[in-house]
Amino acid sequence: QVQLVESGGELVQAGGSLRLSCAASGVTFSAYAMGWFRQAPGKEREFVGAIGWNGSTTYADFVKGRFTISRDNAKSTSYLQMNSLKPEDTAVYYCAATLSSARLGVAGGYVYWGQGTRVTVSS
Repeated sequence: QVQLVESGGELVQAGGSLRLSCAASGVTFSAYAMGWFRQAPGKEREFVGAIGWNGSTTYADFVKGRFTISRDNAKSTSYLQMNSLKPEDTAVYYCAATLSSARLGVAGGYVYWGQGTRVTVSS
């Protein structure tokens, strides 16, 4: 059965860093593009960034160089490195998988989703 499990979410002070992980099982990981999304209370789920099967990356404008997405196919894991965290980064972060790379920034294009990991950034 396909499963994506996020981990690494913590309470962190503004300016700090976190690395989130998304471990996949039940899929041929290397064939999937992996997206990262986040959802803050009262807001829609928004795109953070994604990495294709070939390692190419794309990011939302708000990232502004602070976040980096990577993948380790041997470990079937995608990573979201977040630096210079701000209180507005507080959200539940989700990873997702898709075989289509046409519209990686659109949540509806992803078939598989993790349960999310909570990131809280305090000022």
